[in-house]
Amino acid sequence: MIAAFALALCSACGRKGVEVSLNRDAAIYPDYMGVTVPSNIAPLNFHYTYGGIRKARTTVRCNDVVLTFSGKDVIWDMQQWKSMLASAESDTISFLSEISLKGGKKECLEWEIYVSPDKIDPYLSYRLIEPGYEVWHEVEIRERCVENFEERALSDWQNTGNSCMNCHIHSQARADLSMFYVRGKNGGAFLNRNGELRKLALNSEKMVSGTVYGEIHPSGRYGVFSSNIIIPGFHTQGSRRLEVYDTESDLVIVDFDENGLSVPQALARKDVLETFPVFSADGKSIYYCAADTLTLPRDIEKLRYSLMRIAFDENTGRIGQEAEIVWDASEHNASVCHPKCSPDGKWIMYTVADYGTFPIWHAECQLELMDLHTGEIIWMDAANSDRSDTYHSWSSDSRWFVFASKRGDGKYGRPYFWHVGPDGQLTKPFVLPQEDPWHYENSLRSFNIPDLSDGPVHFDAEAVGRMLKDTEAESFNAYFR
Repeated sequence: MIAAFALALCSACGRKGVEVSLNRDAAIYPDYMGVTVPSNIAPLNFHYTYGGIRKARTTVRCNDVVLTFSGKDVIWDMQQWKSMLASAESDTISFLSEISLKGGKKECLEWEIYVSPDKIDPYLSYRLIEPGYEVWHEVEIRERCVENFEERALSDWQNTGNSCMNCHIHSQARADLSMFYVRGKNGGAFLNRNGELRKLALNSEKMVSGTVYGEIHPSGRYGVFSSNIIIPGFHTQGSRRLEVYDTESDLVIVDFDENGLSVPQALARKDVLETFPVFSADGKSIYYCAADTLTLPRDIEKLRYSLMRIAFDENTGRIGQEAEIVWDASEHNASVCHPKCSPDGKWIMYTVADYGTFPIWHAECQLELMDLHTGEIIWMDAANSDRSDTYHSWSSDSRWFVFASKRGDGKYGRPYFWHVGPDGQLTKPFVLPQEDPWHYENSLRSFNIPDLSDGPVHFDAEAVGRMLKDTEAESFNAYFR
């Protein structure tokens, strides 16, 4: 029951006289053993996790390039790292870790990373927020260059009166086409399109509420969003914590050129809940999640969403009359949310949980990949964990995606990258590198909704703050179709 609440791929080097560690996954943090990385990623700084280290020596080799590090922290010089990556493209970098512990014990590990020739989009945005339930402190959306450690605020508490901000999205990883919300006084939807930043009031009395989850059409003209009445609640029993559910929801098409909001009558049904709409790669279809309306929160554990698809005509801005089921919740006895289509049109990735539509606090929720041409489901056991794995986004070339995972402590979301081969081959994921290898242990904020982009956006937190204060949100006309 819930109560409503307001608001390594590695092997041991078995040399004589050396005791080999069997707990290899815990040997370094972050765990970069056996991962595949893009050839433009920032240095993989890490530290050894053994207690009582007296001496540590790390030898790194690729072809004729050999480097040696001393100490339990391995921190790369940027130029050395870039040179090593250039030498190792389409090849491996080998590591030899030799560790002396107190009491005379020794550990020795040999491991590798593979450097893919597939580069990743150089920028990543995310919301930094405490993993709380009712309140937040110093929330912000930041943009990080993944090729180095440069980071800046796109919107922050200092310029918004500590307002909440969320749901930032890039269309197909484009820096010139993105959007996010700032809530509260003078708030609105901030649309970044073709070098212009607009503040929009995407709400109307004809809608269930304002727009919430959604995506921008590849053309930039349209957006598709859900309009949701969202209720947060706490579980009263067991180890589960927070649940969030909708009591009403519809889909809304936004025309950014004509400042229009259309509520498709074909989907405006009281007996069905619709949420998390996204466009197909070619913009000719809309995927979304739908479930039968139940008595909530009483029946929350019976609430299961299917993945749906309906046609979209970009010439008229209209949707089709009939939706088809792509992934049937009743067949899988589970619930789907957060669908994301790869820009090349081949894949759709989504989150699967036992029930509901808020998987961030569902330990069992996992990512799943479907081939849109064949309907085949690619199992992603190699990257999923026993904690929440969700909030994913694709790279512009469809070779990488990033997702937020609570693996480890089960509380804090961290951005992990995953390489996808042409036929859906998946590699071991790795966490976003940080300049300080102890960063994640010392951080008290989650990386929420990580989203890739092919370049930096043209605005910053100060520009957003000025617009929030000085610019009235553009109004939109709403109508049924």
